[in-house]
Amino acid sequence: MINGRTCLHVVANGTMLCQRYIDEILLPHVRLFRGAVGDKFVFMDDNATCHRTLAVQVCLDSEGTQRLVWPARSPDLNPIENVWDALGRQVAGRNYPPTNKNTLIRALTEERDKLPQQLLDNVVQSMVRRVECCITLHGGHIPY
Repeated sequence: MINGRTCLHVVANGTMLCQRYIDEILLPHVRLFRGAVGDKFVFMDDNATCHRTLAVQVCLDSEGTQRLVWPARSPDLNPIENVWDALGRQVAGRNYPPTNKNTLIRALTEERDKLPQQLLDNVVQSMVRRVECCITLHGGHIPY
């Protein structure tokens, strides 16, 4: 988000299923943001299977959370991919790369905390440009 960030949530064990997504992401985090931002809040996730269940939609509806309509073949629109790319490069470039799950979690957390806020602000602010480009290209691949 612009001018801030949440803690990195690591799904260390098991699979992110719809109820886990509701319990670990939507209710503790998205609910707070929606409350802080107010009526202009629009939630953006992606088309991951656990995000698109009826239970998740019911939860979002019950919280009064509007979801961004997400085209099925538009992963280019998600600016978080740029953040994951930057984070992945930072972790891969460490003097001592992670060798197991625990060191990977520690490395991801440490490197994520070092990412400049300006990077996060830039990817959020790029959304208008990304959407305009996607419209211009009639939903085709965009160069971001």
